[in-house]
Order: sequence, then structure tokens, then C-alpha cells
Amino acid sequence: MTFLPAERELTIGFAHAAYQMQDEFGTRGRAARSFEVRSLDELRERAPEADVLVVSGLWRNDLLPRLPKLRFIQSISAGTDQFDKAALAQAGVRLASAQGSNERAVAEHAMSLILALARQLHFGRDNQTARHWRPMIGDRARREDELGGKTLVVVGLGRIGLRVAKLAGAFDMRVIGVRRNPEAHPHVQEIVRPDRLAEVVAQADFVALTCPLTPETEGLIDARILGAMKPSAYLVNVARGKVVDEAALLGVLAGGGIAGAGLDCFHDEPLPPDSSFWRMPQVIVTPHSAGETRLYERNVVDILLENLDRLSRGDADLRNGLV
Repeated sequence: MTFLPAERELTIGFAHAAYQMQDEFGTRGRAARSFEVRSLDELRERAPEADVLVVSGLWRNDLLPRLPKLRFIQSISAGTDQFDKAALAQAGVRLASAQGSNERAVAEHAMSLILALARQLHFGRDNQTARHWRPMIGDRARREDELGGKTLVVVGLGRIGLRVAKLAGAFDMRVIGVRRNPEAHPHVQEIVRPDRLAEVVAQADFVALTCPLTPETEGLIDARILGAMKPSAYLVNVARGKVVDEAALLGVLAGGGIAGAGLDCFHDEPLPPDSSFWRMPQVIVTPHSAGETRLYERNVVDILLENLDRLSRGDADLRNGLV
């Protein structure tokens, strides 16, 4: 159990480089004081005032010893690998994720990348930039494709992965899911454990990564898995960059081992200007924007307020509670 001051005495710090979290909180009629910062330097200066921090990418674990008032962190993101959970537990600081706040956005982004790769929209934009009207293509292997009847392997069947599976079903795709617990699901035709990953990616026309970054998933998509994919297949990553061995992926793409990739996340972000991914025409790069949505602030503040109410009642369980 974590004690929080009465709401009128509570100070909440919102920390994000872009999102308008404080504005959204201000529409909810709550009595707590709040402040908002946009940079790590500002966060270091103001964080000691906070009983509650709403933060994700700006968080640094070396802040914790300097925050004697802190009792609760509401992550702005679904991913929480940046937080030292053992240190938070020792300090008596609760942590909850924003899981579910952007599941629709991420799933729709994954499906958009699948559609764009199948319909070659990236080549269309390149031709538009060059003012080039591409003629009709005689070689059938080089034409745009249809999704009906294609096989999609979804690695990670949480909320996002299951929503991707549901969307893929609307396009008449066959879906194979990969998860530790292979329970049946109506939108997934087959579910296998991770030890069969190489076997099922060999059947895939598309492989979509929607799993969290954990010690088990770091480097999961390595040279062996990429080598098992068909030369006509595509990889889509809306998970975390470190789920993929980037050197192996670059090698497979350069050698034609797979047809292309739609990548929303990378080991180093922002993606360095000299990265080879920028120069590969068969790759679509998006700037870790899969989770962005006009509804994001609303969704996160909904979770925050529910958890504040639970803490004020002395409830041990938090929505998306991790510590």
C-alpha cells in the first residue's frame, strides 16, 4: 500500500517532450496541483516537488534518490523497460504502465505498414517525389499484391497483437500467433510457442512484431529467424528496436533474403542520419510513431485518474500495476 496526500495537497508532475498531458488533466476538474516539463534538465529541477510523476522517455533511474516525496509513477508509455522496478519497490514507489492506451493506434499502424508494403505505396511516394508515372508492370513478381490468402505471423499476442490479428482477418489473411501460452483465439488460426518461431516464419508472407522487450525477446529476430523467412516475405516491427538484430536485418535486406520491412522502432532513436535503413527503397521507416494518436493524452489520463483513486482508497491493485 502507498500513502498519498489528500488530493488538494497532491502535486503531480507531467514530463514529456511533446504530449499535452497537463492540459488534458486540467479538463478533469481535479483539485491536485500540477506542473509540466519538456526536457530532462527541467525534470531534474522540478521532480523533487512531485508526489506523482507521469513520465516515460524522460525518466532516468538516477533521479530516484533525489525524490523523497515520490510515491507513484504513471508511465506514459506501455513499455516500462526504462524503469528499475527493483529500486522503485525498495523505495516504496508504485509503478503502472499505460498498456491499452494506444493499442488501437499501434495495431492500425502495423496493419497500415502491411498494406503499404503489399500495395507498394512507398514506391508510389518515391515516384511522386521524382514526378515519375510508373508504367504497368509485366513481371508478375514485381507487381502490387493482395492480402487475401496470405499468411501473417504475429509475434506477441497481447492486446495489440490480438487486434492486429482481428484486422488481418478482415482482409482474409491466415494468422499464426506466437506466444508462451498457446490458448486458442477466434481471430488466430494457429498459435504456437516461441520455440517454433523459425518453423512458422518459414510459412509467413508477413511477420509482425508486437511483443514487449524482455530478456527473452531481446534479439529474438536474429540471423537464424530472418534466414528462415521466404525471400518474398516482409518484416513489420511495432514492438521495440532491440527485439531485432539490426545488423542481421540489414544483411538480409541487402542480400534480398526478404522482400522488405516496415520499421517503427530501432536500437538508436532518433535513427542516425547515416543509418543504412534510410537508403533502402524496400524499407518503410516511421519515427516510433505507431502509438501516437489524437486520443493519447485522454487515454493516459483516464488510467492515471483511476490509479490515483485506487491509491487514495488504499487499494493494493493498480490498473496495469507493475510495482
